[in-house]
Amino acid sequence: MSYSDLDIALAYNNVGKYPTISDIANEFDISPKTVKNRIGIIRREREDIELIHRSMIGGRDEESPISEKPQLFMEHWTQYDCIDRLREVVLEDPDRVVSRNYFNQVSGISESTWNRYFGTFEEFKRQANIILSRGARQMELHISKHASRDPMEPFNEEKRSFEGKYVRDNDNRWGTVLVGSDFHDIDCDDFVRRVFIDTAARLQPDVIFLNGDMLDLPEFGKYSVDPRTWDVTTRIKWIHEFLRDLREASPESHIIYLEGNHEFRILRHLAEATPALKTVLADLHGFTVSKLLGLDEFEVEYVGKADLRAWTNKDVSKELHANTYLLWNQLIGDHFPTGIKQGVPGWNGHHHQLKVTPMYSRVYGASQWVQLPSGHVANAEYCNGEKWNTGFLIVHADRQTKHSVFEPIEVRDFCCVGGKYYYRTPEETWYAGQTSFETDKNISQATIYQ
Repeated sequence: MSYSDLDIALAYNNVGKYPTISDIANEFDISPKTVKNRIGIIRREREDIELIHRSMIGGRDEESPISEKPQLFMEHWTQYDCIDRLREVVLEDPDRVVSRNYFNQVSGISESTWNRYFGTFEEFKRQANIILSRGARQMELHISKHASRDPMEPFNEEKRSFEGKYVRDNDNRWGTVLVGSDFHDIDCDDFVRRVFIDTAARLQPDVIFLNGDMLDLPEFGKYSVDPRTWDVTTRIKWIHEFLRDLREASPESHIIYLEGNHEFRILRHLAEATPALKTVLADLHGFTVSKLLGLDEFEVEYVGKADLRAWTNKDVSKELHANTYLLWNQLIGDHFPTGIKQGVPGWNGHHHQLKVTPMYSRVYGASQWVQLPSGHVANAEYCNGEKWNTGFLIVHADRQTKHSVFEPIEVRDFCCVGGKYYYRTPEETWYAGQTSFETDKNISQATIYQ
């Protein structure tokens, strides 16, 4: 359809016949945007054509919001006049949330009247004390964060009360430590578990040191787990059965349980009492840290210095790295490898890979720092078949000279501990997804099952 600037202008000025821009667009079979563009060009370039201001005569002018009607612009108003008007609108209906659009509709002033002073409506309300200032809001957020962590403090106090509890020390010059790490409950390598328990029974160590992540509990980790497959109770029962077997195997040993990141996260969920936790642990309502881990039942010292109230990943990492244990003033147990920085012989877990680092000091002589193999099966579904070292550690310490000898035990399809050979049975799978296991045909069945 052919049309001229004059045609468009005449239609635009005829508010009665064409009350909206869309009506004009329909008349000429063009888009509303095209109409607005042509009107803008006519205003700028065609002095011979006069255009009305639709907003001033009550028409619906989509090129000019109602809040921007020229007659509503209060040029002489100060920012304080604007604030007073906003407060008046709020007081007129205290129960109503005053939005930007609502204020523009009822205030009797244009948006540009107040916008030139405040920029945004949020800032406008902030300066009128309708909402909190940035500083006050930030303070509220900090208070709420800390308040949300208050229920965790009783759990902090309880778990820390087990440090130094159930210590079974002696004056013997020679001390033996059996160290296991990263067994990950039902994901534990059954062969490693069997050899570890049997070694405890044979060795009767002064100390059995569980170096963290004895639980796995992926339900509360960063890896996505289908809630329909959750089996938290079974995993908790696993740690109870494991500690029971350890205590029966070595009744007089001092058992130390160092908190790892996996223990930390379940205790944190427990403290927060999330709906998910209430659901999957419905039969254990009201239980304590001791009940969860079997600490009193099996007389276990628990070392959990990490503050459950930490909320950022950085804070959590800092707290977990505080979980260290100094044994006999000559050995350090740490779940993380940063413990080596203290210059004292010792060990860490977490990485599931055996690594031995030589050390030397005038106090401890030539010594070692050992990164422990794990008790976890040799791979995991969430690692795409990553292979790990499996096993544990034995430490022999001279408590008089502060010298120590480290004896890492690597467990594969067989292992040897103190001259005794152990062989994996067909039921003791070595890695996740294993479908069969073949032993040396020259080894007798009696030897395999010893």
